[in-house]
Amino acid sequence: MAPDSNSVLLVVDVQNGFLPGGSLAVPDGDAVIPVINALGRHFAQVVLTQDWHPPGHISFASSHPGRAPFETVELAYGPQVLWPDHCVQGTQSAELAAGLDLPQAQLIIRKGCHPGVDSYSAFREADRTTRTGLAGYLRERGIETVWCVGLATDFCVAWSAIDAAEAGFRTIVIEAACRAIDTGGSLAKAWADMERAGVTRLAAAAFD
Repeated sequence: MAPDSNSVLLVVDVQNGFLPGGSLAVPDGDAVIPVINALGRHFAQVVLTQDWHPPGHISFASSHPGRAPFETVELAYGPQVLWPDHCVQGTQSAELAAGLDLPQAQLIIRKGCHPGVDSYSAFREADRTTRTGLAGYLRERGIETVWCVGLATDFCVAWSAIDAAEAGFRTIVIEAACRAIDTGGSLAKAWADMERAGVTRLAAAAFD
């Protein structure tokens, strides 16, 4: 199994806010950077995503008095995990990790931009109706297979992979190039959801 000219590497949310020292640090999150850089050498097509929240975003625990990070609340579009403030537009937290070396990337999708709805997926926001336009872009470029890597496995990677599969793309998640938050059993649930959606789980990938 290897990428071809109809494949894209989708690099999800490898941003300072999710790395060690960030406000929503994913355990061992920085370990994905050299793995992703090595994988990237085998892809002509690379798309990056960024969480890009306005101040006071609805997903922030600080926007819900009396609530704490990692609690779950019910919003108009369904259950929402509350997070520490992170990846606020224009801040150092929101910047892509400095160690990423993917000069051939041609598109950055910024998500979570609307103050009243979260967006884990690179394809659709959490209301499940507002689309980012990524599926159309990939189809226009002749993409058939989406290889997903990044942070975090159980949230933005999983939701992106599931939506890619539902949009008709063959979808592969490379586990060695991802790391998880794993709160309240979220990682096991994410892998089960991805399997049910037809996503292929690949422990590691070496194309050399």
